[in-house]
Amino acid sequence: MRKTAVFRDSLFLDHDPGFDHPESPKRLKGIYKLLDDDAVLRNCFLEPEFQSASHKLIGLNHSDALIERVSETAGKIFDALDPDTKTSPDSYAAACLAVGALIKGVDLLMAGDIDNGFALVRPPGHHAEHNKSMGFCLFNNVAIAAHYALETLGLERVMIVDWDLHHGNGTQHSFYESEKVLYISTHQYPFYPGTGSLKESGRGKGEGFTVNVPLPGYQRDVDYATIFNDLVLPVGHEYKPQLILVSAGFDIYKGDPLGAMEVSAQGFAYMTRTLVQLAEDVCSGRLLVTLEGGYNLDGQRNGILAVLGELYGQALDTGYPTNLDDDTANRLSREKSLHPAILQAWDVAKKYWKM
Repeated sequence: MRKTAVFRDSLFLDHDPGFDHPESPKRLKGIYKLLDDDAVLRNCFLEPEFQSASHKLIGLNHSDALIERVSETAGKIFDALDPDTKTSPDSYAAACLAVGALIKGVDLLMAGDIDNGFALVRPPGHHAEHNKSMGFCLFNNVAIAAHYALETLGLERVMIVDWDLHHGNGTQHSFYESEKVLYISTHQYPFYPGTGSLKESGRGKGEGFTVNVPLPGYQRDVDYATIFNDLVLPVGHEYKPQLILVSAGFDIYKGDPLGAMEVSAQGFAYMTRTLVQLAEDVCSGRLLVTLEGGYNLDGQRNGILAVLGELYGQALDTGYPTNLDDDTANRLSREKSLHPAILQAWDVAKKYWKM
């Protein structure tokens, strides 16, 4: 079995955007309790210690003005960074610790101390821009981790795969003119935040290194399997990243209140399995997953367990329907969904990649 790390902390439960906000502490409470109570889960995963990220590290991706604005929310009962992005007294501390979790994960991966990992953190990050918190996100956790890998550890190629329902505008914009980060996003479109069209493929040295797969909604496991088999994997093999980061949004689960996708726990397992194999092929297995969206609590729990099982290398016997057996995996790999949106994304990508 692989050495899989889980990064979690009770501080992530203290970020509370307010009554009836979809990005609730409940999103993590259930999975944290399961990790504590289930004997199988307790014995599977490493839980490394990690520290809050400094302003210097956060500044790898964000302006001083934004960092100062978010820090001003510390200790306040309530503040609003944008109409959707609310804070509580400990939100700033949680956001700094979330970044720290990913930094620690990158360090451990590059040192060979773990094989892969999952950062079960809040608040999420992929919408946060250089100078703006938005879309429930304070700091862009995954973008900061990529900058850290490039600028501090000296890597030359990082791949970010974002399967959240919503396009990761902040992550895309962080590397839009760089060939050092390959950003691939599947997302419902047109939808919040309005970015992620087919024509957005990078600029200058970064042209071709942004690959968007905008989808109309109601795509299922087989659609995502097709995207990962026929686009993500071949582009990833050609790019040969030294590290793979994943923005894992579970709001593509069937029944999520904010979206219209129809992915099951088996679909999340399949996507993870393909990325685990890609990482083993090109970068010694170095794969770090971080939590983004997901607002159906049962769907997120089952999806997280499915991802963890694939990272670990063994289906988790937790009593939840998350196992991906070989028959299911083989079926998904054989079936093809030739939805026009997928074909259009493929046509754009093949301008830049061998496919």
